[in-house]
Amino acid sequence: MRLGWIAFCTILRKEIRRFMRIWVQTIVPPVITMTLYFVIFGQLIGSRIGEMGGFSYMQFIVPGLIMMSSLTNAFTNVASSFYSTKFARNVEELLISPTSPHVIILGYMMGGMVRGICIGVLVTVVSLLFVSFEIHAWSVIFVTLLLTTATFALGGLINAVFAHSFDDISIVPTFVLTPLTYLGGVFYSIALLPPFWQAVSKLNPIVYMINGFRYGFLGISDVPLVYTFAVLSVFILALYGFAYYLISRGIGLRS
Repeated sequence: MRLGWIAFCTILRKEIRRFMRIWVQTIVPPVITMTLYFVIFGQLIGSRIGEMGGFSYMQFIVPGLIMMSSLTNAFTNVASSFYSTKFARNVEELLISPTSPHVIILGYMMGGMVRGICIGVLVTVVSLLFVSFEIHAWSVIFVTLLLTTATFALGGLINAVFAHSFDDISIVPTFVLTPLTYLGGVFYSIALLPPFWQAVSKLNPIVYMINGFRYGFLGISDVPLVYTFAVLSVFILALYGFAYYLISRGIGLRS
């Protein structure tokens, strides 16, 4: 237990120091990007759209933008870091050490969660320059953010295991995460869609994450809150189990 705790703290500390050391590249760009979203979509376009769901358009999109920045950074942090360890063959030393696969997974997962939550907090602070909130449920915000960043951190770890080059790391964020996020109700309510496309949208897991987060801020959601936690729980269990299988077997890691 003591050795496992030391190994976990070492991995987590390494992960945090890694992205904090190059904060100009890891923290500043997503905050600037979200600020541009606030200005363009919230202020310029939002003033013409009017209200959505009983709130100003700016208030409506801010929770989705915060969630989008958090999940993206949680994913990319673990994917890039773990692949760098794999590329440098350091992961082989980790595998032959007494460190449990659980410790390896939790260490990298927590590192991604810390970066995702850090970005989320900073984007929230910036959003307060443009709009004010009366928070509906802090507990829902906190739990949804934790579960979502954990889900995508695990996804980033699995992506790194299967990646064969640094280019492979960007495939999932570019061709999977970005389309699912933009179609996940960040900029619109899925209630505005025809019934068929509403049903299709509900197959997108990010819809539940964004709506759960929006419920915490505004008290409105296009899907029942219990579905949000159910979907997140299922994904975490499935991804964690798959990550454990891959690392315990050394699949894609041992030369």
